[in-house]
Amino acid sequence: MRVLLALGGNAMTAPDGRARPEDQVAAAQVAAGAVAGLLAAGTEVVLTHGNGPQVGNLLVKNELAAAVVPPVPLDWCGAQTQGTLGFVLTTALDAALARAGIDRRSAAVVTRTIVAGDDPGLVRPSKPIGRYLPAAEAAVLVEHGQHWEDRGERGWRRMVGSPEPLEIVDGPAVRALVDAGFVVVANGGGGIPVVRQLTGDLTGVEAVIDKDLGAALLARTVRADVLVIGTDVPQAVLRFGTPDAEPLGVVGVGALRAHAAEGHFAGGSMGPKVDAACRFVEAGGTRAVITDLDHLPDAAAGAAGTVVVPD
Repeated sequence: MRVLLALGGNAMTAPDGRARPEDQVAAAQVAAGAVAGLLAAGTEVVLTHGNGPQVGNLLVKNELAAAVVPPVPLDWCGAQTQGTLGFVLTTALDAALARAGIDRRSAAVVTRTIVAGDDPGLVRPSKPIGRYLPAAEAAVLVEHGQHWEDRGERGWRRMVGSPEPLEIVDGPAVRALVDAGFVVVANGGGGIPVVRQLTGDLTGVEAVIDKDLGAALLARTVRADVLVIGTDVPQAVLRFGTPDAEPLGVVGVGALRAHAAEGHFAGGSMGPKVDAACRFVEAGGTRAVITDLDHLPDAAAGAAGTVVVPD
């Protein structure tokens, strides 16, 4: 069985959300231990990860230095965080595998993902990222070509596009490494968004791809049997935060789509995870699971978390 494990951005930070280097290394070691347990049980694992906190840190550095050096474009931020987190995760994985006596090595692939140049999510920037800034500081970044909007009393905030992921450019390289026996980390943060020009050349764009939708695409690309979306809760929940909240166990993809249409899952948190799980199963996946790392071994077997299955 081949599992695509998607680590949420929270899985790469401290429990209180801090993202200091030592916090990220410690979080990666926890994740690597869970992966080693799956590999010891004979399960193949491919990893992807969120990068929201890490990109957020780079954006702050951009803002503080904007009057001195040009800001790094958002596609470069994605590439930098893929490289950094790939290094942190593979280092943790190699150590965990050695301790478990598993003769495997890991590899990280800086991964590009094609989006459409006319994607509505790209043409009309609607995804807020980073922190709020006073008008004067935002104006400096607007001069560098960024799109910022006035959000009233809280200040100005940067808005970027969030297009649909269509194809993983580096999918063949990822598959070759997986087939050669490597534990691969790829497509972090949903992938570096690129558009294909009429000449065939690829160009990076200032956008972010939803990491969960990117994970579903990577799972199909590497021909995974199971997609496990790791988050900070054991299950998706209906009527979350109310007295009649109901955790979801095994659920058919049609029923889960219906729950989503009823508005049970917030757009900025559980909603994209539910959509990604449904997409993977609808495309022929055996099952998709939403859960936390503590339940990972059982989740891979379909015995824990919210387990999405074909109708």
